[in-house]
Amino acid sequence: MKYLCLVYGEEKALQEMPDGECLDYDEAIRASGHCVASEALQPVATATTVRVRGGKVSVTDGPFAETKEQLAGFYMVEARDLDEAIRIASKIPPASVGSIEVRPIRPIRETAGRA
Repeated sequence: MKYLCLVYGEEKALQEMPDGECLDYDEAIRASGHCVASEALQPVATATTVRVRGGKVSVTDGPFAETKEQLAGFYMVEARDLDEAIRIASKIPPASVGSIEVRPIRPIRETAGRA
């Protein structure tokens, strides 16, 4: 089963974390076969939020919501179950200064039931 591990934290704390530590973990998780995809994100100041209401597109600079912790990156992992996904997420280096949200991927293509 696939899980998305969303990396959240305060930008200042995350920027102080050595990139090498994250790259080492990335190499290890890819070598283990658990990593499907992973990327770090640019700072929140580069974010753009898009909304469509009543057919009109609204574009706003910045993230979706004001918060102390921002989305900093993600790992999509393959794991037997939630327990294994949690074990994998607990080793993501920014977990020590932020948080990792673990969410199962909904297999929409396989379950949409299109006619």
